[in-house]
Amino acid sequence: MRNKHIELVKKWLADKDSVSRDELIDELVTNEDAARAAYDAAKAVSEAADAAYDVAYAANVDAYAAASDAYAAYVAADDAYEAGSDVSYWVKRYEELTK
Repeated sequence: MRNKHIELVKKWLADKDSVSRDELIDELVTNEDAARAAYDAAKAVSEAADAAYDVAYAANVDAYAAASDAYAAYVAADDAYEAGSDVSYWVKRYEELTK
């Protein structure tokens, strides 16, 4: 695929009389408009990617906090189980000794 803008400039460079000044100006304006549109599209994609990253990061932070809370609950449950086991042991031991 050839770039029509470059082809026109090459034609003009080869023969200055082959392309009018108005054609060159029109082509420059068209090319500039296309470049601005491409820039705007790329900028929009970049901003969307940044927004998606922010959402993913926030979700990751929330997931980490939930996992941390779940682990804390596990530790508390485990501690309660261990404490309950100790209490059960000592109650049983007391009953054995006081028979």
